[in-house]
Amino acid sequence: MATAAKDSTLKDTQNGSVRVEIFDQAYNLRGSDAEYILKLAEYVDSKMRAVAQATNTIDTVRLAVLAALNIADEYHLLQRKNENGNDYQRRAHLLACALDEVLKEDRKAS
Repeated sequence: MATAAKDSTLKDTQNGSVRVEIFDQAYNLRGSDAEYILKLAEYVDSKMRAVAQATNTIDTVRLAVLAALNIADEYHLLQRKNENGNDYQRRAHLLACALDEVLKEDRKAS
């Protein structure tokens, strides 16, 4: 699991760096939100460990690529789901407008 490296602090506020471990490798990462960086590192670490367990491979480059593909797949599935949701919202808006027009014409005829 990605954690703050045991021999260093989690955050260095002077340069915005965070030391994390992903698949037993330490990385110094920089960003404005140290907690978010740690959360991302934990997610990547969990994906790599899941792939390692499922494939029984020890090649870390292969594991990293397979984990990246899994993450990309999740991203694209969510993106597609969001696009479909936007299409439903657009269609609902068009139908609501059409209904408003029909009701408006009905009121004028009354």
